[in-house]
Amino acid sequence: MNSINLNQPFTLTNGQVIKNRLFKSAMSEQLGDKLHNPTSGLVTLYARWAKGGIGLSMTGNVMVDRTALGEPKNVVLDDKSDLRLFSEWAKAGTQNSSHIWMQLNHPGKQIPKFLCANPVAPSAISLERGLEKGFNTPRALTESEIHEIITKFATSAKLAKQAGFTGVQIHGAHGYLVSQFLSSRHNKRNDKWGGSLENRLRFVLEVYNAIRKEVGAEFPVGIKLNSADFMKGGFTEKESMQVVQALSNNGIDLIEISGGTYESPSMMGAKDKNKPVKESTVKREAYFMDYMEKVRTLVNTPLVVTGGFRSAPAMNEALNTSATDFIGIARTMAVDPDFPNKLMHDSNYGMPLAEPTTGKPALDKMAMVGLVWYEHQMWRIADGKDADPQLSAFSVVLKTLLSAGWYAFKKRRA
Repeated sequence: MNSINLNQPFTLTNGQVIKNRLFKSAMSEQLGDKLHNPTSGLVTLYARWAKGGIGLSMTGNVMVDRTALGEPKNVVLDDKSDLRLFSEWAKAGTQNSSHIWMQLNHPGKQIPKFLCANPVAPSAISLERGLEKGFNTPRALTESEIHEIITKFATSAKLAKQAGFTGVQIHGAHGYLVSQFLSSRHNKRNDKWGGSLENRLRFVLEVYNAIRKEVGAEFPVGIKLNSADFMKGGFTEKESMQVVQALSNNGIDLIEISGGTYESPSMMGAKDKNKPVKESTVKREAYFMDYMEKVRTLVNTPLVVTGGFRSAPAMNEALNTSATDFIGIARTMAVDPDFPNKLMHDSNYGMPLAEPTTGKPALDKMAMVGLVWYEHQMWRIADGKDADPQLSAFSVVLKTLLSAGWYAFKKRRA
């Protein structure tokens, strides 16, 4: 076994050095202003995370098209954005020798009804499993619209580089537009953008190549990709590995693995009662390590596994399998911004997280307590306060209802 630990630096192929193996995975901060520019709260939040010892922070998803928002307070980066505010955000996130990459996204059809009456997608297919009540049936994209969206991704990446972000990540997971193109369940096109996997992965390759053309060979470009959709007729593990190989062959700098969609939210740790979590997975704390071990035999591209990690021993064990190069953490950072420093100073450190609950399962589900509780923790940090691990889930629901009404509990991003 290799002797690797969380403190060890990692050098990407372009020469960029990440000071340790801890990677803050994207979380939806909901801290954009009315014009969808970053607020001062985002600056405060990412400065706090940088000081907490993280090697690489991934922003919450930044939308490439201001007519296609996944949530009301999404940040958007395009030619209408105030680049000065983005520069302040980037400067905050690069303190303490940390890196900050911007996650770029287009939601496709995963836009709540109250935000968009006519969403677009590869094909005019509704979300299912009850989600059709909160999301409108999309319209299939035209050829010219597909090229316009590809250009928007490239423009956003160019502007992110100009603002001082040290890399970008394409959001190709969790059922958003890139993921929709990859999935045969959601992509029923009969042109060059659909049908065979070669055609279905054309969109993500075109997005990547357009970004690369704008930012150059030395600027890191990564992707967040599903290991699978965990849906019948959807994106499979075998297909995912083929996409990983294609992206690796084209020079992608970093691949983060997650899984699931709104319809089957494995990325949230959701459990299928018919498919109990294996004991080995529970012990390793990682949702997708079995997949990562298979991928490592196929590519040498740096990899990140995200989902479930809570302790230094499990993280170091994962690194020493050589199946992953970085450990993705998220919710632990919302509860304790100093979590990275503590992990690196104590090889036995861990922080178990109890599932927040109001004590009423029906209310928890309706109010998405598992999401909004962590969101409120980020808002506390953004406001210059400490996170509160004892924060009442019931008070979070009440505060959210009072401040935003029931629309705040519409289906949200993960």
